[in-house]
Amino acid sequence: MGLLAASSARISQNPASAYLLAFLAIVLALLTRWALAPMLGDSLPFVTLFPAVVFASWFCGVGPSALGVVLGILGARYWFIAPQHSLWVSDIAHSTGLLVFAASSALIMAIGEFVRGNIAALQIAQGQLEEKVQQRTTELHAANHNLSELSARLLRLQDEERRRIARELHDSVGQTLAALSMNLSAVGGEIERLTKAAGLVADSVTLVNDMSTDIRTISYLLHPPLLDEAGLSSALIWYIKGFSERSKIDVNLDIPENFGRLPRDLETAVFRIVQECLTNIHRHAGSRVAKIRIAQRDAYIRVEIEDQGRGIPEHRRAEIISSATGTPGVGIRGMRERLRQLGGTLELHSDGEGKGTLIAARLPIHVPAPPLGTPEAKSATANA
Repeated sequence: MGLLAASSARISQNPASAYLLAFLAIVLALLTRWALAPMLGDSLPFVTLFPAVVFASWFCGVGPSALGVVLGILGARYWFIAPQHSLWVSDIAHSTGLLVFAASSALIMAIGEFVRGNIAALQIAQGQLEEKVQQRTTELHAANHNLSELSARLLRLQDEERRRIARELHDSVGQTLAALSMNLSAVGGEIERLTKAAGLVADSVTLVNDMSTDIRTISYLLHPPLLDEAGLSSALIWYIKGFSERSKIDVNLDIPENFGRLPRDLETAVFRIVQECLTNIHRHAGSRVAKIRIAQRDAYIRVEIEDQGRGIPEHRRAEIISSATGTPGVGIRGMRERLRQLGGTLELHSDGEGKGTLIAARLPIHVPAPPLGTPEAKSATANA
């Protein structure tokens, strides 16, 4: 139906083609009736003209259809109604047949024009609907793009804020605590003769030293200075060593000795993925061992974190993998979003409960440029 409507619209837009097709349809109908003349004689002279009138009404319009009806009447009267080769109607029966054909043709043309009008209105409405759908689709794509840029900016701002807090803790509070520790040590030396006071001062020095250590640890966990100064390999070795001492989990790090520097965003992403995975192993997996493999191949970095813990039940794994129906935790969602901003992918494998879990991330070394207007883009422009 849609193809017929489209063909009718195209033919109607070209009057010459419409009149030519109507004429050819009537001629074909008359020739068909002429071929049937040995069987029909002068009876039913208009029988083959009805399909031609229907065709002209549907495809060609009112004008070509009316012309076709007139030509059909003249042709049928001249060839098939006795006396032949004359335009005079010989009797009442043929006159009645001619009038019936004319009335039927008029009704067919009216119905055809009504149907054509409805189809044209439907096509206009369909075009307007498709235009609105296209507009809404464009708006949706723009909204998704803006949301993606906002997510990337939030992640970058979070990393920058962590760096700032880490520097403030280390440079400001840490120095103040160091000075206080020295003052208390001096006071303790002056009042050694007062055993009780010296004991209290010693305890205070110990508390201050513990507080300083805790602040330094928090600062390093927020954003380890080694990550910016010495690179990913040194930062991971330092972090895994401290993690193993605190959690009593044996962590094996497999990273090439000649592993070089990467772009800052890429090193931060890999470090945060390892940090988040080890935290999940400590909290949920119940595994006493973990293995981390980092390899560089074909302009990609692949990171694998594997444990031998409880594993993930099949229904829970399906929820985590299918972001459309599942509600993954903040850690998994954060890792996916961070990797997506860098053009990477995240895979999760678990054969069932009690068989451990493997998380694999794959990131391109060429990190996409930050969107215009972000601090990273302005810094890159200034450095250039």
